[in-house]
Amino acid sequence: MHCRLLISLVLLCVVAAGYAQESQPDSVVVEPRGRFEVLKSRIRQRIADKMNEPYDTIHDKDYWLRALKHGKVDFRDSTIHYPKFIRFCYKTYIWGDRTFNSYDTAYVTGTGKNWKLILGNNYWGDVYEGMPTRDTRMSVRSPVISNLGVTLSFMAVSVGYTMNISNLARGKRLSNKLNFSFTCARFTADAYYMENNSDMLLRFTDSDGKKYHVDRFSGVKRKSYGLAAYYFFNNRRYAQAAAYCFSKYQRRSAGSFLAGVSLYHNDLRVVKEELPPEAAELREVWTAQKGLPRFLYNDFCLLFGYGHNWALGRKWLINATLTPYLGYRHFIRTDINDPASAFSLNLRLRVGVVYNHKRFFVGLHNLVDMHRYRSEQYRLYNGLIDISLLAGIRF
Repeated sequence: MHCRLLISLVLLCVVAAGYAQESQPDSVVVEPRGRFEVLKSRIRQRIADKMNEPYDTIHDKDYWLRALKHGKVDFRDSTIHYPKFIRFCYKTYIWGDRTFNSYDTAYVTGTGKNWKLILGNNYWGDVYEGMPTRDTRMSVRSPVISNLGVTLSFMAVSVGYTMNISNLARGKRLSNKLNFSFTCARFTADAYYMENNSDMLLRFTDSDGKKYHVDRFSGVKRKSYGLAAYYFFNNRRYAQAAAYCFSKYQRRSAGSFLAGVSLYHNDLRVVKEELPPEAAELREVWTAQKGLPRFLYNDFCLLFGYGHNWALGRKWLINATLTPYLGYRHFIRTDINDPASAFSLNLRLRVGVVYNHKRFFVGLHNLVDMHRYRSEQYRLYNGLIDISLLAGIRF
């Protein structure tokens, strides 16, 4: 009885399914796909088929090539037999990674990603104060400049560029910065080029005590570039890259003393011909003084300092790094009747705040860079204040 009932139900389902199939329209409208999408899908499928097809996994002398064709090479596998040159490159990479990029994982861990793309809004300004001649005083300050920029990083190498969009829109000369850095566990090297062509606020006091004010002066030309490289003594537990390169995670708070070298080029000159008409009297004063000296020199310094990372939970990080610079200053121009060399004393302070969320991160960086120029006839103190708001992704 039960078997007959079950058979009847099965036949009823089969008949209903057949009726439903016959009641469907003869043609089904399918949305057409673009040729590019079809081609991309075919290429992806062919690559996947090629990489997933079986191959000989015996570790003989040709295994590395077979594995490479299928994307299965594991560079941590020491049993793979490479040709001589490739084996040399492989051993060099393993040695370099172990020697220069090894951390105590209780304090520092990797992000698991090699590439980083960073977008930033950069605010900066510079100031120059001192005595351009023996009996005069001058103060030159730039407005706060807003730059937009992008940085691309691969492993330890980063390249970034920022420029003043407002100057570009108005057809003026750009104020821009170019940065290059290499950072590993043991040391870091930073190279930069900076040029500020924005209008300046000028204050000048002549030898008789008379004061001159120029609110928009485009005749101050300033340019600087340099290179700084330094070594971290506590490189197993302290990661500078966690704060400024976003390539590591600082899991526990740690700090390190550091020491290195710095090369710095400065070029500051004042063009009196670009003074506005209302400052004609000041132009006459400078002409009577045979103009203002051009501060063009190179610094060769030793640097030392200390950096500290405060790890706040799993996502937040705060860094502060202070580095004084002491060394030798060489004047490139000799027409200012000053000695050809002088003692160089500079100071740099960096502060960074970072928030990490999976592959994404945001950061706030602040840089204060102070330089002191002192000779028998001239005094000049110049400084740079640089604040950057950054956001990026690791991939």
